[in-house]
Amino acid sequence: MQDAHHILRKYWGHSSFRPLQEPIIEKLLEQKNVLALMPTGGGKSLCFQIPAIIQEGICIVVSPLVALMEDQVNALHQKGIKAMALTGGMTYRDLDAALDNCIYGSYKFLYLSPERLQQDLVQERIKLMNVNLIAVDEAHCISQWGHDFRPAYRNISQLKDLKPGVPFIGLTATATPTVVRDIVKELELENIEVLKDSFYRANIAYNVLKAEDKYYRLDQLLDNKNEPAIIYVRSRKASLEIADLLNKKGYKADAFHGGLQPKEKTKRLSAWLENKHQIMVATTAFGMGIDKPDVRQVIHLNLPESLESYFQEAGRAGRDGEKAIATILTNKSDIPVLKNQFLANLPQLEDVKLVYRKINTYFRVAYGEGEQTEHNFSFSKFCAQYELPFSKTYEVLQLLDRCSIIKLSKEFHKKTSIHFIVSGKQLQFYLDQNQKYENFVRALLRTYGGILENKTNIDLASVCKKSNTDQKTALKYLEELEKAQILEYVYAEQDATVLFLVPREDDSVVFPLAPYIKQHNKSKKEKIDSVLGYLENEKVCRSKQLLAYFGEEKAEDCGICSVCQKQMAPLTREVKNAIYIEIIKILKTTSASSRELTESIKYPEDQVLEVLRLLLDKELISRGTGNIYKINN
Repeated sequence: MQDAHHILRKYWGHSSFRPLQEPIIEKLLEQKNVLALMPTGGGKSLCFQIPAIIQEGICIVVSPLVALMEDQVNALHQKGIKAMALTGGMTYRDLDAALDNCIYGSYKFLYLSPERLQQDLVQERIKLMNVNLIAVDEAHCISQWGHDFRPAYRNISQLKDLKPGVPFIGLTATATPTVVRDIVKELELENIEVLKDSFYRANIAYNVLKAEDKYYRLDQLLDNKNEPAIIYVRSRKASLEIADLLNKKGYKADAFHGGLQPKEKTKRLSAWLENKHQIMVATTAFGMGIDKPDVRQVIHLNLPESLESYFQEAGRAGRDGEKAIATILTNKSDIPVLKNQFLANLPQLEDVKLVYRKINTYFRVAYGEGEQTEHNFSFSKFCAQYELPFSKTYEVLQLLDRCSIIKLSKEFHKKTSIHFIVSGKQLQFYLDQNQKYENFVRALLRTYGGILENKTNIDLASVCKKSNTDQKTALKYLEELEKAQILEYVYAEQDATVLFLVPREDDSVVFPLAPYIKQHNKSKKEKIDSVLGYLENEKVCRSKQLLAYFGEEKAEDCGICSVCQKQMAPLTREVKNAIYIEIIKILKTTSASSRELTESIKYPEDQVLEVLRLLLDKELISRGTGNIYKINN
């Protein structure tokens, strides 16, 4: 371990290890197999990077996300450590050369996806490598009960046959007891030691706040402090709109979503990491592999799809050990939205059969053929041609991708982009004079908030449907509006490539997926139920609830979450009387809204609202339009 401490100081500048890092590294240096369960921000990557550097040879790292692989490779390069990632789009020649470098070129780390591991060339070259360690990142993907199950992860145990005797380490920040048992079973490793750090984060207050007006409550939470924060939303449109709203209120905010170009992503991320912009409004993909220690708040404006993803995202707050807050803002309208978004579009076996058959027909792939053929693909045209629903079809294609039937290019989200170069008033004047564009342009403005201020990627087929315009006419309109210098646009006729990984065999390809589809859908429903249960349980400490979900018991309440705070400040008779006096005092001079009352009275908002309800029941006050309260005569 002297060597481990030396490398920790030399490359990472730390004088000591975090809890659990040292025992994990010791076990790996003793050539033992380990499954490590560590909270988000616990320093998982060091656990395999340091023993790999100490020992002669190369470490193979299996990871599910290209962005995560690239982040880790870049971080190693900055430390002068040789590492590479086998990402998508590599030619056979490039792949051949890269694998040779891993055999002969003194590389210390090779990152690859579980799907890449299936290639014969990759397997043959791994046999020739001097491998000192195999690391499986995001190991919960191995388990069918895990929140990001990837069937290709089930084949990772092949590495055991390719490199017998090489120690394995699986790492995850989100594994329930059921998932842990499944990982151990699927890795098929003898004498694997499960080492678990407590998931408890004493410095994070987990809050669930009911808020009819989420933007108003968001402003209250941020409190003009301009501290580092992440605000999670569900859509690109929302990220742009909320960042714009916050900037107008004087905050320094930026939006981050999957539609940004890589250079723009790097620029925005750097500005946030350097505190040039304190607030990042982002879709849920943001944050993986990013270690910013001073994030004071993580706020979810939309409900998370699972407690695993929520725990990971909330865990990006307070990594410096200082006090931090993780808040879910919710109201009654969120529940049907959550169910519709994640349950309504779950594909059934018949949906998968239909889309698989149609995509083969679309590219004229003959029965028994098509393996390793690649095609340009317009998702919107495909859906339009066969009258397929967009959301469910997308879910089916993602499922076929996860199951290694097809491979969708990462440009799948590339769309037609539009940038208006006139102001809103100028646009209105032009539309008044040229009314044939009215329906089409109005559909654009309604669908994409912020499109007048920013270059925006659009789904042209969706806009055509909403405006009752065919695609040919829409493209003609865009061309004419560009000539009139109203907008600039780029038309992406093909928004993806599809690579067929297996020959077309219709039912014999799809039917083996039936158990996976059934289990996937069951698991999704259970995870949504767990989220709703967490939101509704206002009696048990929120930290306790989250820890119990991951199989960890804690005797004491955290004392800082929204449940604990409410229990510590009960609505006693004395408190009710004090609030009653304050309400009557205000309403004697003027009528007031509930917001004005809660802002003026220095008691918790839920307590003020409870007293308001009691006064309404006793008919001492009445509520008029606009939620305005007044004293009854």
